[in-house]
Amino acid sequence: MYNKDTMLPASNVPLKPLKWYKKLATRKGRNEACAFLVEGERAITQIAQMHPDEISEVILMEGHSFAFGDHPVRTLTEKQFREICLTETPQGTLAVVRLPAETHADNLPKNPGERILLLEDIQDPGNVGTLIRTAAAFDFDGVIMTQKCADPFSPKCVQATAGTVLSVWLRRSVDYLELVQYLKRKDFALTIADVHGTDEPSVPASQNKLVIALGNEASGPSRELLQLADSQLRIPIAREKAESLNVAACGAICMYLSSLKD
Repeated sequence: MYNKDTMLPASNVPLKPLKWYKKLATRKGRNEACAFLVEGERAITQIAQMHPDEISEVILMEGHSFAFGDHPVRTLTEKQFREICLTETPQGTLAVVRLPAETHADNLPKNPGERILLLEDIQDPGNVGTLIRTAAAFDFDGVIMTQKCADPFSPKCVQATAGTVLSVWLRRSVDYLELVQYLKRKDFALTIADVHGTDEPSVPASQNKLVIALGNEASGPSRELLQLADSQLRIPIAREKAESLNVAACGAICMYLSSLKD
């Protein structure tokens, strides 16, 4: 039996009020619910293909369908859907996704991998989301973020990740410098992108285990982080035409350079 504004098929799962979904637009609401929203069929499909068990519910606007997997589905009227959707122009498909439990852990994964991105106080959610997406595209294993970074599960950030937000492990910590020191003891090299850097773009590709760090959009990397650096990478640009690169563009170049192995 199938009903409008209910789970499909009908079940004993209680329906959540619309205000529950609306609260997922706030950090407090996401933390209380241990969930966040993803909008758009392509982004949801990306998550469903790699992490199907993390999707707890799919929400559709009347007239839309979603054929991937067997997740519980709830259909809403257009008016109801617009109340909870993340964008001004609804795409007609939302998914409720579980927050990764380890995001705020004080330690790194047991096997952190070999390529890690570090974001220090990057505050624009579009930049953070784009950098997470780029890290996933260049096969980085994880992203360390400071507490002053934009929340990776905020609507604008999730939208910018295009469904890749679960494709790398994430750590958001006030102790990020200690995490970097731990990685250096495990033979990771720390390369920082800096407009005042002196090292050549070839440096990242020469490292087997690497952390690439990017600093705040306005102030750049902190002095404390620079003191830990093994290299400070300078990307040559025409400074008479542009003073600097957008941090997301800079990160993309650095991650690409790290992939250029002989």
